[in-house]
Parts: sequence; C-alpha cells; structure tokens
Amino acid sequence: MNEQVVLVTGALAGIGRATVSAFARDGASVVVSGRRDEEGKAFVAELRASGTKAEFIRADVSIEDDVQALVDGVVQVFGRLDVAVNNAGTGSSGLLVTQTLEMYNTVFDTNVRGLFFCLKHELRIMTEQGFGSIVNLSSTFGERGSAGASLYSASKHAVNGFTRSAALEVAARGIRVNAVAPGPVVTEGLHRLTGGAEERYAAMAATVPAGRLGHVDEIADVIKFLASDGARFVTGQIVAVNGGKTAA
Repeated sequence: MNEQVVLVTGALAGIGRATVSAFARDGASVVVSGRRDEEGKAFVAELRASGTKAEFIRADVSIEDDVQALVDGVVQVFGRLDVAVNNAGTGSSGLLVTQTLEMYNTVFDTNVRGLFFCLKHELRIMTEQGFGSIVNLSSTFGERGSAGASLYSASKHAVNGFTRSAALEVAARGIRVNAVAPGPVVTEGLHRLTGGAEERYAAMAATVPAGRLGHVDEIADVIKFLASDGARFVTGQIVAVNGGKTAA
C-alpha cells in the first residue's frame, strides 16, 4: 500500500496538530479537520509547502451531517481512509454542584456524541474497504475520577467504552480501534485551565511519577505507533501515556 491516508479531527492545535505533523513527517497524506477555516487553511498551506499532500475539511463533530461529509470527503480526495484519529474534544472544570445543563451539553456533544458520529462513519468506510485503524483520544480521567472534572471524566469513560465495544465489533474485519489516554500535557487547553500560573504547572507535575508534564509530540508518537503495522495485533486497548500516573 502507498503512504497512509490519515484523518485527524481537532487538528488545529495541541495534540491534534502535533499528530498531523508526525504523520506528515513520515510521508502520510493528511486531512486536517476543525472548526476554524482560516487556521485550517493556513496549517494546510504549511504542510503543502513542506511537500505533504494535505487537505482541510471543516467539520463540527457534534453535527452528523458534517461528520459524514468529512469522512466522504477524505475518500473523494484520496480514495480511501487508512487511519482516523478522533482528537476533537473539550472540557469543563468545577465542582459537580456548580455544573449546568449547558456545560454538560457542551462536553458531551463533542466528546461523546461527536465520537459516536466519527466512529459510525469511519467504520462505514473502513468496513467497505476491509482495513483501517482508528485511534481515539481518551484521558487519565477516563480510568479514574477527578474532583472538579466530573463532566470531563464521565465523557472520557464513555470514550473508553466506545473504543472497546467498537473494536470487538470490527476485529474480525481487519479494522483496529484503540485509544490513547494522556496524563497532563502542556497544551493551550492546559494553559487556559491553569491561567498559565507556574505554581499550578508545578503542582500538576508533582502528581506525575516521572516528575514532569507530557509534551504533545510524545502523545503523537504513540498515536502514530498504534496506527502502524507495528501494532497490527493491538486492538480494543486504552494505552496510558502519563509518566506513570496510573501505575499505582
């Protein structure tokens, strides 16, 4: 087979952007997806300037028509879909008693409903092809709870359930479904959560046995491995990438 055709949602910043760049360095053709047109087109222009075959397709993963058009668009442009990285996500912080229905909807519309739509349409194409690899983005909070992050934690528990169940449905059809579960990683989202306060970064790092926060490239490398032939017998797994945070 030629170079991989890779779709990444939530691809305009953080782990998503790093993942696109990691696949591009290996010669993959990439479809960048997100909700910000100008940023998406600018990122694709950078990728093309370095010789990567790249397209931007705008999509809001919480809208099924957008997701269907996105996945069909990948096939229209590149002829197939080898790898899908479902990275689009959002969060909400605060004690449970302070959370609102609007906050719940914001988190679950993207993290859970959005993943459902992505899996549904990616698997539709991959089942027809008879091959493919999907990597979902979970979290350390998908395995354990966290005071002040109940909605986010609950949504990532759902990601794990979707991952394992989908993997079982398609394992015999040549399709693999896994998830990567990062611990605290330096991203724009973490910066917003902490207000950029060094003491809050230090407090988070202190909870990690490795003694530091993760970097987006470290997560992207594991995603790329799970999508590779090196992981051809790996499916239905939630792979923790967290400096030992969940080892105990």
